[in-house]
Amino acid sequence: MSPIAIQIIQFFLSLSLLIVLHELGHFIPAKVFKTRVEKFYLFFDVKFSLFKKKIGETVYGIGWLPLGGYVKISGMIDESMDTDQMKEEPKPWEFRSKPAWQRLIIMLGGVTVNFILAVIIYIGMAYSYGDEYIPMESLKDGVWVVEEKIGDKAGIQTGDKIIAVDGNELESFRSVFIEIINGNTITIERDGEQIEQEIPIDFISTLLEDEEKVRFLYPRVPFIVSEVPEESHNKDAGLLREDIIVKVGADTIDYYDQASDVIGKYSGQTVNLEVLRDGTAKDLQVTIDDSGKIGVIPGIPNILDLADRGFLEKKTIKYSFLESIPAGINKGIETLSGYAKQLKKIFNPSTGAYKGVGGFAAIGGLFPPTWDWAAFWSTTAFISIILAFMNILPIPALDGGHVMFLLFEMFTGRKPSDKFLEYAQMVGFFLLIGLLLFANGNDLYKWLFK
Repeated sequence: MSPIAIQIIQFFLSLSLLIVLHELGHFIPAKVFKTRVEKFYLFFDVKFSLFKKKIGETVYGIGWLPLGGYVKISGMIDESMDTDQMKEEPKPWEFRSKPAWQRLIIMLGGVTVNFILAVIIYIGMAYSYGDEYIPMESLKDGVWVVEEKIGDKAGIQTGDKIIAVDGNELESFRSVFIEIINGNTITIERDGEQIEQEIPIDFISTLLEDEEKVRFLYPRVPFIVSEVPEESHNKDAGLLREDIIVKVGADTIDYYDQASDVIGKYSGQTVNLEVLRDGTAKDLQVTIDDSGKIGVIPGIPNILDLADRGFLEKKTIKYSFLESIPAGINKGIETLSGYAKQLKKIFNPSTGAYKGVGGFAAIGGLFPPTWDWAAFWSTTAFISIILAFMNILPIPALDGGHVMFLLFEMFTGRKPSDKFLEYAQMVGFFLLIGLLLFANGNDLYKWLFK
């Protein structure tokens, strides 16, 4: 099966699960408060349904338009825009007849379920897989700035130790990128001195110019020989795959990022080369060509491989079931907080973050091209957090819009008129359509031009 097909299957499986559970979050409290639910749908049934069946007073179905799902609750102005029902006298089983606090619980049910689901997934992952990461303190000689243009923009140089973002100390290397993207200031240690500097407000825009270069930082790695090509001028010098080059002439090479400058000093010369082979030092004679090349292909191991080889420290945490509960809750809160920071930057045009807003293709791209249950559940939890946060925004047509009007009613004692709610629903609907077109337009632009 093709990688794209696997991503599509994961996307629809995850989306279907999240939509059904979100709508159950509305459905269950509605039933508890004896409010009639006329429809329960996965996806939208514009004009026709792929499947439907009436059980009791509710029609359960699957629509053909995969833009979400809905429950149609009697006596409520929602996606269906069924205003005829609102012209009749309120019935005791209708949403509008229920006390405001009950209506508030019904409306908050969906986002509550989404957040709880994410936490449950994170708890399960903590218990099943534990946590494995590279502590920042193990990068004893700082980071390697792989993309110097991006590093210069952020004010980070190879060899810098990244200490904190916005005053919060960084514990793991994997958190560096998201923290820098969300942050405003960065604390680094350079030549034994701590420096705090601002992260440029448009730094996200710089990253989005080439999304393949987003991970512009990497742990500093030794110069490991991956291959000695047949056409290499040093093919008979005795160099072998996995040799680690540690010295050229009189100069020591601790890391690959030092190699170009050191080797270039000996251009056009035959020099002594010291390598580590299975932990033992070997001396070889090699020729450096006029362009300052040895003639080997370097190997850049992945981060966990570097740890397995002993170049970095790897920290592994295993959780008991009871320990996994607070770990999962903390992960859910951290993810929600991080997403809120990202959204704040998206709404600030100066950051350029709006260029990274994506639609269905971007969401589908979050899933791996091969089937991996750990990655599937992690991505599903993240999308569930996104759905929870987006749905609680105070925009008419979203749950948050209904909540906003309900809170207004509870605090003032005045209920907005049905006509006002109808117009608000229409405005919110067009806002969402605009956002949908913008997000998927971004996806199309990237596909066509990047």
